[in-house]
Amino acid sequence: MPDRIRYKTKIIIIGAGQAGLSAAYHLKKLGLEIGSDFLVLDAASAAGGAWQYRWPSLTLSTVNKIHDLPGMAFEETLDKASATVQASIAVPHYFDLYEQKFGIRVFRPLKVENVYLHNDRFYIDSSKTLFSAMGIINATGTWENPYIPAYPGAELFMGEQLHTKDFKTADYFKGKRVVVVGGGISAIQLLDQISKVTATIWVTRRPPIFREGPFDDVAGHNAVAMVEGRVRKGLIPSSVVSVTGLPLSQEVLDMKQRGVLNRLPMFREITQNGVKWEDGREEKVDVILWNTGFRGALDHLKAVLPREETGGIIMAGRLATMVAKEPRIHLPGYGPSASTIGANRAGAVAARELMATLGWSSGRLANL
Repeated sequence: MPDRIRYKTKIIIIGAGQAGLSAAYHLKKLGLEIGSDFLVLDAASAAGGAWQYRWPSLTLSTVNKIHDLPGMAFEETLDKASATVQASIAVPHYFDLYEQKFGIRVFRPLKVENVYLHNDRFYIDSSKTLFSAMGIINATGTWENPYIPAYPGAELFMGEQLHTKDFKTADYFKGKRVVVVGGGISAIQLLDQISKVTATIWVTRRPPIFREGPFDDVAGHNAVAMVEGRVRKGLIPSSVVSVTGLPLSQEVLDMKQRGVLNRLPMFREITQNGVKWEDGREEKVDVILWNTGFRGALDHLKAVLPREETGGIIMAGRLATMVAKEPRIHLPGYGPSASTIGANRAGAVAARELMATLGWSSGRLANL
């Protein structure tokens, strides 16, 4: 059987979520032509990034905030009754219109399975098509890599272990005793919904801190600086909730009144029928719902990403999107740029810095 054709381009963007679309927009602004100079690959079958997989109860009135992509406001795509629209519908619609408006052709569904170096070029392999490029902007985010910590006895548990990613509706949990693990915003949102239909237990590693007042620029800067400092040292990104705290919303106040927020420390082990704490106390539960976050979906890059002994990656550049030991790879959406507003800025910086690393200017593109 003859070898498959490998399509050659200059830059490959992997992922068409917030960071990927931002990077594509800015590469076009810098003079690159989509198709001939760079390509955008996405594993999903439709526009929308990870938003298309969010639970139905997450509406535009309950989501934190949808940040605009560069050049097109999110509000332009909404109508007056938009507050009750599911985020999993509204945001993918916005992304789809954005791709159309700026002519960002995305090759989908096309999941990148492996990236490796060959003759100083990156070879990008998928099950369908093969590519090669001089630089990579990897914007695969975290949704495809849910994190569940290892706990003694997990393999013995007779009930269900689910992750935030698995949640659809609270009604699924009716009649079941549920332990909700995690101290982030998603944990609070799901705890609120599930506790209205069944018995719940809430556990976190450290006591949660609820923030009164708005999440201002200072708090945002501190949160980003904390995570950025870690990835610049090659450490695994940590949660920003420990810096920002949890917003003290009306929903949270209602949960406190209902007694839902009687938080317990993390259990010591998982038993056949439930969970057990250090003091020997044991609770029978039917479901453990892990709201323990996500890690970067980077397995396809394992052959080209220099990992540290810590398990992290030393990041560099203005917004810490550049892999320090392989500057031809940028990871917008990793670490400090994991938020939607951070992903926008990271996409822009990654586009500019990668072109600079490759020694390109708009005038030189025709000769490459």
